[in-house]
Amino acid sequence: MGFMVYLPKVGGNGGNNRPVVSHKYNADLQTYTLSLYHRMMTTFPGTKTYFAHLDIRPRSPHLRSHGKKIVLAIAECSKDISSMMVTLAPLQTLHAYKLRIDPCNFKLLCHCILVTLAAHMGDEFDPVAHAAMDKYLSAFAAVLAEKYR
Repeated sequence: MGFMVYLPKVGGNGGNNRPVVSHKYNADLQTYTLSLYHRMMTTFPGTKTYFAHLDIRPRSPHLRSHGKKIVLAIAECSKDISSMMVTLAPLQTLHAYKLRIDPCNFKLLCHCILVTLAAHMGDEFDPVAHAAMDKYLSAFAAVLAEKYR
């Protein structure tokens, strides 16, 4: 299984798109998601409270599974950004009403995603990719937080 995030080409001509993040779902992606959660829970320890019922030790199956869900949701929404509200509706409801996640944590997660991508992708995550991914993740976080209003 693979994932690809297509975002509008920055500074390009017209509607040309290029993959900003394009990797196969493999061991590297597993490393990214585990690194993401380790970074988030270390840098922002308050986020651990939402995972108290799960095994959150490094390399735990729970973190792998949750990380995969996030990556797949990000990739799915990037296929048609205009329908992001519809695509994320089930996750909005889950996070707002069942899990009761503080919406400010979505921004923390997105920040950690950017830092993790930069750390693992090196030169491939150039300033253009960084700017595009930041803009996309900001929209992603805003849509996830929509049910809180």
